[in-house]
Amino acid sequence: MCAGQSVTTGFLEVLAKGLGASMAPEILPRNVLARTPEMIAWWSPTQRRIMFFRGESPETTKLNGNIYPHPALLFMICGHELFVRALAEDRRPNAETRLRYAPYWNTDGQGRVCLGSMRVPEEVSANSIAAWEAAYFASEFTHPSGAVRLTTHPRGFLGLWSALARRKHFPVRFLADSKQTLQEFVETARVD
Repeated sequence: MCAGQSVTTGFLEVLAKGLGASMAPEILPRNVLARTPEMIAWWSPTQRRIMFFRGESPETTKLNGNIYPHPALLFMICGHELFVRALAEDRRPNAETRLRYAPYWNTDGQGRVCLGSMRVPEEVSANSIAAWEAAYFASEFTHPSGAVRLTTHPRGFLGLWSALARRKHFPVRFLADSKQTLQEFVETARVD
């Protein structure tokens, strides 16, 4: 072995590029909350959206293809994985904002989405966030993911969505507390 050499700034720049840490400059829209080379997080205000369900029960079949109100949502892409959480208020969250579980099948307790039938956009950038949201809601919600209770509605998941088909606003009182802040959420999501 030879004697060690000091690390230069040039070497670190080449190393960072080789590890994929370089990013093209982006103009970030107002709804983007956090951005790193491997992650982007944004929020989406309350709105009505069509949803597709697939399941064995007749109750699930009745839900399919209807327009439902949705709470404000927090989306995050880490690597090529999608994560979703809900917000109790329809406003841009800050680092201390307490998050709620997203009340959707195919989403586990960490907010990780089982992509299933979702047509995942190739790009992970500020320009692609609308495509990620559209792909999420164009997919079929087919199954619960894990043991976490995603809603506090007395009739559970199917009861919540059955009651929402005729409503204009999502009742945030049925959002279950994830016991996590926005800061904790973006810090815990890592590319595996």
